[in-house]
Amino acid sequence: MGILSFVGFTLLVAIIAYLATRKVNENSSDGYFLGGRSLTGPVIAGSLLLTNLSTEQIVGMNGVSFRDGLPIIAYEVLAAVAMVFTAFVLLPKYLKSGISTIPQFLENRYGKSTKIIVSILFLLGYAISMLPTVLYSGALAINTMFDIPETLGVGPEETLWITVWSIGIIGSIYAIFGGLKAVAVSDSINAIGLIIGGLLIPVFGLMYIGDGNVFTGLTTLTTALPEKFDIIGGPDSDVPFWTIFTGMVIVNFYYWGTNQAIIQRALGAKNLKEGQKGLLLAAFIKILVPIIVVLPGIIAFYIFNGDLANTDEAYPMLVKKVLPTIFIGFFAAVLFGAILSSFNSALNSSVTLFGLDFYKEYINSKASEHDVVKAGKVFGIVLAIFSMAIAPLLYGVQGGIFTYLQELNGTHSVPILAIIVVGIFSKRVTAKAANVAIVFSVITYLIALFVVRPHFEESGRFFPHFLHIMGVIFVIAIIIMYTISYFKPRETDYVQVYTNQVDIKNWKYLKPVGFLILAVVVSIYIYFAN
Repeated sequence: MGILSFVGFTLLVAIIAYLATRKVNENSSDGYFLGGRSLTGPVIAGSLLLTNLSTEQIVGMNGVSFRDGLPIIAYEVLAAVAMVFTAFVLLPKYLKSGISTIPQFLENRYGKSTKIIVSILFLLGYAISMLPTVLYSGALAINTMFDIPETLGVGPEETLWITVWSIGIIGSIYAIFGGLKAVAVSDSINAIGLIIGGLLIPVFGLMYIGDGNVFTGLTTLTTALPEKFDIIGGPDSDVPFWTIFTGMVIVNFYYWGTNQAIIQRALGAKNLKEGQKGLLLAAFIKILVPIIVVLPGIIAFYIFNGDLANTDEAYPMLVKKVLPTIFIGFFAAVLFGAILSSFNSALNSSVTLFGLDFYKEYINSKASEHDVVKAGKVFGIVLAIFSMAIAPLLYGVQGGIFTYLQELNGTHSVPILAIIVVGIFSKRVTAKAANVAIVFSVITYLIALFVVRPHFEESGRFFPHFLHIMGVIFVIAIIIMYTISYFKPRETDYVQVYTNQVDIKNWKYLKPVGFLILAVVVSIYIYFAN
């Protein structure tokens, strides 16, 4: 029964995605890379959520909440603030330029040198951090929940290689041969399944604690572990409270406003109204996501008495413990869809960046649109193989997979967000200033985290949280840009050109809905501050 429901749901998603995309011209750049600029608000919201909500989130964040409790919720609820900012400020600018990639926006604002540097940063980030961590965390979850090592009769590390490559190959077929619309449509269907399936775990977990009653279980949990429900993280927390105002802002604003794998969904909107609707709908749902990605970790801490050697196994162990057998197949299909979503979304964005920003620009300037799409697909295959080879090497990474991913992402999130924000709010900052700021940020961050920090830790001295380091470097990068441009500014002010690709009138309910979301976020922090 479990196998049948797994296969049935997975096939249903694939068939619907095929039927929805068969009329899209996949040989054109807009058709393949942006789904023909035809995405509506609900499709954008579903794709945004499922691109984000994958096993590195579900497994990784629950692993952190197992250890640290509620402070990790900041990554989720503050994401809603970042999406509001994107809907109000960034998306109108992007759609006005009619761009397909963020580096194209930077080329319009600064020039080709900045575009190529940022494209390289994106591709390195996807290849080294995002793609491998999605594959690793997904494989770990499936292997632990469904006893794959025992079924295959091999060790956990060997099984990891098998599962990683299985997921990677299927995800590559979706991303490389289906284009953005196939990814977005399958994401939307899987998002519904993931929300339903994801809610089953805390519900059954609380019923397990409360002898069949969810509310009794929740009362027992909050009474037994009040410290886990304090949203204000202390100095030793994974998310100290004051990091919310430094690096946490950067992480979320970069991810939801400038990360190609995420914002590409909104760039494919049929108009600005639909893009804004999609972002704000996703923001509302995102506020509720901690029920899926944080609460189960605390439930697991109670059930297993805080005794797990690898905290990344907290969520899969909980699923195995509390989920009735009848739901196993459906949940496996939903989880499988979530893994594929994040993997194929990042891969599709990598293909887009290579095809439009490298191949067409520097390798074959006379290439037809068909040739650009074909070259992108070949690059996607190479990148997928590279990611599948790296992913199993993350087994047992220190500090957990989620923290590893966030630390590594700081290398490119800080400089990219800095130059985009300054580029939008300043008309005189130059390309040279932006390029210097990028190089400074990358080198300084890498030295701080991977050279200076280990030295401090070995000698037992205090070293600031990596989110604070991100905040400091971000501010310095902005100062560098304004200082260089003060002494040698642009000869003329930058003027953005409206390309008329899509209608850019704001959604009439943008302001009331946006401010309501911000009020809910503030209320959550006030309520859970002990």
